[in-house]
Amino acid sequence: MFARRRKHFGTPADKATYATLHTASLASPHLREGLTPAAAGKASRHLRDLLGTAAIAICDSSGVLAWDGIGGPYESNHRRDAKDLAAPTLRSGRTAVLGAHDVACRDPQCPIRTAVVAPIVTEERVVAVLVAYSNNTSAALVRATEEVARWVSGQVELAELNKERTRAMEAELRALRAQISPHFIYNALAAIASFVRTDPERARELLLEFADFSRYALRRGGEFTTLADELRNVERYLVLEQARFGDRLKVSLQIAPEVLPVVIPFLVVQPLVENAVRHGLEAGAGSITIRARDRINEAEISVEDDGAGSDPEVIRAALSGETGGDSVGLGNVDARLRQVYGDTYGLVVETALEAGTKVTFRIPKYSSGVHASP
Repeated sequence: MFARRRKHFGTPADKATYATLHTASLASPHLREGLTPAAAGKASRHLRDLLGTAAIAICDSSGVLAWDGIGGPYESNHRRDAKDLAAPTLRSGRTAVLGAHDVACRDPQCPIRTAVVAPIVTEERVVAVLVAYSNNTSAALVRATEEVARWVSGQVELAELNKERTRAMEAELRALRAQISPHFIYNALAAIASFVRTDPERARELLLEFADFSRYALRRGGEFTTLADELRNVERYLVLEQARFGDRLKVSLQIAPEVLPVVIPFLVVQPLVENAVRHGLEAGAGSITIRARDRINEAEISVEDDGAGSDPEVIRAALSGETGGDSVGLGNVDARLRQVYGDTYGLVVETALEAGTKVTFRIPKYSSGVHASP
């Protein structure tokens, strides 16, 4: 009975819907790469399957990005003319229905007699066109071509948004590096110089720690790293700061081993630790506690100091980007976390004057598109 029911599962309309959605899902990853010749070429076969036409072409102002369908001399004849057919729609943004006079080639055996040209639009700008070739044109084909072109437009817009997000994150990261480096390098080198005569071996060790810290912080790799690598660099930073402050700076690390492999955005912990050191030692001495906890599907990281604390309004302004204040990188880190994971994953800051500061954030253990760089 079960086998018989499975055999008759779904109406023909249901099956057609599932097939269409599946075909669209095959084209989507390629279009999310942007409308490049390679991406358009990979997506074109699936787009032609959606339309069920003899051939399709994707063209932009430079020419034919992709062709799929009939090959041989038929393809060469029509591919050569595709750019000219696409030009009016690229200029006007209006769908064009072309008959045999405009499309048909001299070969009477060629199945292409008509074409529908629909615009692919992003941000109200025509960036390309979808040309559907067939042996006849119907109202259904015109509408289907327009709908597929509109869907492609949405995928291309998402690709552009992803690029914008990446560019924004890279700009934030460059700004953070520029902010950290001048502030930290001078003090670190001064601390190392103070040991050159009194303790040359210590000076050499600190110099190596400084070199490793700089290599990590200023690397030109990807946007992500593991929590283990980020914490190792935090340790380098703290070794250099303890060389400067001595017993005035006390550090406690409470790290769950389970979360060490979790992938996190590059340079999100160190700026919070640097901020804690600055505020924690305003009274002359202080302690910093760094925790990383396992929260089933997430890792929770917190940096806490027992320093002078801050006015909550000043912190709110820093997080909103209104002012940098004395909070090194706070708004920068918050913005990058939200860009990657969404607004529910920003920084949570608990502080008050004379009450210390605790900064906490959560990281999903698994997130699409987030991978550590080597």
